[in-house]
Amino acid sequence: MSNLAIQINDLTKSYGKVEALKGVSLSIPEGCFYGLLGPNGAGKTTTINILTGLVLREGGTTSVFGRDTIHDYRFTRSKIGIAAQELSVDWFFSIEKLLYFHAGYYGMTKKVAKPRVDYLLDLLGLSEKKESRLRQLSGGMKRRFQLAKALVHDPDIIILDEPTAGVDVGLRHELWDLLRNLHKQGKTILLTTHYIEEAELLCKEVAIIDQGIVIAQDSPKALIQQLGKAGISINLSGSPDHLQDQLSKFTFTQKDNRLHFTVKDPDKAMPEIISTLVKNGCHIHSIETEKSSLEDVFLSLTGKGINE
Repeated sequence: MSNLAIQINDLTKSYGKVEALKGVSLSIPEGCFYGLLGPNGAGKTTTINILTGLVLREGGTTSVFGRDTIHDYRFTRSKIGIAAQELSVDWFFSIEKLLYFHAGYYGMTKKVAKPRVDYLLDLLGLSEKKESRLRQLSGGMKRRFQLAKALVHDPDIIILDEPTAGVDVGLRHELWDLLRNLHKQGKTILLTTHYIEEAELLCKEVAIIDQGIVIAQDSPKALIQQLGKAGISINLSGSPDHLQDQLSKFTFTQKDNRLHFTVKDPDKAMPEIISTLVKNGCHIHSIETEKSSLEDVFLSLTGKGINE
């Protein structure tokens, strides 16, 4: 489909006897902010490395804007900027020179690259550090540099592997704002993260991968509504005997004067529950809501934390 930025079909990869990917399929629309979540060793990095040409696939297909990543690698690689988790640059040059070198990999002359490099150094708060070498930068500054490197050739697709790992809260929020702005500009963003809150806040769609298989794929809100468990707890008095019949469409338990409802969407269910209780002479003293999160969905599907 022409409106797909990334298309992965039945992707397989093994390392010896270990099957890293067992038929992974992903469809990422152009302009989408997409999250790829999974425990350590689930296959996230292998998928990204195959997509960017760092690892050879064994089976399946991978394409970028409809063109195969192996047969049309020059085109597909030019469309992607990747901010990897690990640094892989020459430590003996300044970060400004490193950005010029990286721009050169994409055929940009220094004259063409200069305004872009200057813009990114300023945008990411690196202008005062442009003569510094990487070993002289803090962890947060190194993260900023990785992002600048990914953006230097103004790619249509940005792949971010743990972009906010190890940074302080202030910088994390700054990077979130930057990523939101890039998304507004029409960039397709593929994000892997160990902060599920990050994916829930930023991503329009997510896929959860475990043991080399995609086990769920949808918007965070849809996954939470489909697979999460939310609840409403109500303390009341004056509960009539026939309350079970009046609220038969809801699943709930009653203990003394406390009702607990298990619902998918508390905000949607609450008005009808309250109205029914009041009409039946109940006096409501307090209401508490419990909402599921994407982390709850992740735990229920994988049976493990994202760092396990």
